[in-house]
Amino acid sequence: MNWLDTIVQGVLLGGLYALFAAGLSLVFGIMRLVNLAHGDLIVLAAFLVLLLVTTLGLNPFVAAVIAMPVMFALGWALQFWLLNRTLSNDILPPLLVTFGLSIVIQNALLEGFSADSRRISASELETASLQLGPISVGTMPLLTFVSAVAVIVGLNLLFYRTALGRAFRATSDDRETAGLMGIQPHRVFATATGLAMVVVTIAALYLGTRANFDPTMGPARLIYAFEAVIIGGLGSFWGTLAGGVIIGVAQTVGASINPEWQILAGHVAFLLVLLIWPRGLFPRAVD
Repeated sequence: MNWLDTIVQGVLLGGLYALFAAGLSLVFGIMRLVNLAHGDLIVLAAFLVLLLVTTLGLNPFVAAVIAMPVMFALGWALQFWLLNRTLSNDILPPLLVTFGLSIVIQNALLEGFSADSRRISASELETASLQLGPISVGTMPLLTFVSAVAVIVGLNLLFYRTALGRAFRATSDDRETAGLMGIQPHRVFATATGLAMVVVTIAALYLGTRANFDPTMGPARLIYAFEAVIIGGLGSFWGTLAGGVIIGVAQTVGASINPEWQILAGHVAFLLVLLIWPRGLFPRAVD
């Protein structure tokens, strides 16, 4: 067994999980909103990219670029017109509303696309690989990991180097005081969710090109995203990347020992990290 190859493949898989989790971390870090529909929104974006590829004959990456503003608008509208109404000190209303939204998205996709699994064709990229010494690395997994790092870097720069980031942090710290300073919290929250949907679209692109997907697989993506966020520490984007990598490596190591242990190994790693670091690896606020 080539353990080095196994670990490298796990790290690259962790990039995909980090993309699943980055949008969730963004929304939770700013407004403490637990979005149970996050996984279904990833699947929705994947179907949108698939629709653009099949109907217009576009390259998947071009289709994802076109899908990004659509998903941004959807996220902005959902937050501004629906989810903002649920935000309070009680976490139950957002949970109930996003759970209902999850069911609505799943059933809408089942009606529109049936229960058949689909895949987004990426032509030669699906089988292309790079030889790095003794290790053969798939081009698509490598692109996924590079994209995950780029997203994390971009989110950190946005938060700490821009006026919008200052508005995010101010609203997260004290919504009422931020409002007195001229910031409109509802619009700031809507913009944050819109940006999260842009990240979701990137995750959906790699989900759809690397594996089959169907309308009911959203909850499983949500679990991976939650685990990555919690392992990394709530509010830490780099921690989210680390959490995704830990889950990915655990899964590939588990699969190399016994293929039936792949998913279980990721969950066990999640529990072990929490036993040692209950607040995650890099716990910090987004301020």
